[in-house]
Amino acid sequence: MSWNFMFFFNSALLGVGLAMDAFSVSLANGLHEPKMSHKKTALIAGTFAFFQFLMPMVGWLLVHTLVQCFKQFQVCVPWIALLLLGFIGGKMLIDSIRGGEEEEAPAVGIAALLVQGIATSIDALSVGCTISDYGFLMAFVCCLIIAIVTFAICVAGLYIGKSFGTRLAGKAGILGGVILILIGLEIFITGVFF
Repeated sequence: MSWNFMFFFNSALLGVGLAMDAFSVSLANGLHEPKMSHKKTALIAGTFAFFQFLMPMVGWLLVHTLVQCFKQFQVCVPWIALLLLGFIGGKMLIDSIRGGEEEEAPAVGIAALLVQGIATSIDALSVGCTISDYGFLMAFVCCLIIAIVTFAICVAGLYIGKSFGTRLAGKAGILGGVILILIGLEIFITGVFF
């Protein structure tokens, strides 16, 4: 593989494809916390971008070192994503239903954010297989491009979610929880049945 336009274009397309789950979760986070600060928006998008960078890089390292272990672990990926996103989405849904219309929804905490980052990027481990013919530097740059694209897409998702979250008020947490559960189901169904 060489450093040409197609390398950068394909890396950006990988970033767009991988960022869709993170975009949806960002949208849900924005819905859940419509008064989110710019700093927290950057933190959330940066967390998703970090994990979208890390997971393909780890996948690349696994392909080059522990291929058999990675193949056995790949079977667990849909189950892990379903459990993590189902738990977070269910908690968000229950908190919103119990909280009523008057209370302001609690902010997305750092622990929930880390779990979301892992859950939405764990399937990106398999990208390590698709970039396995790259050298270390090319794999690193590819993962960096994926992270930059993810960051931009997640910022857009957060702002869209915040905009609608302000309009939806008390119903935003319910919608956000449902979105997270649906994303977990989509990752599970795609990973297990297709």
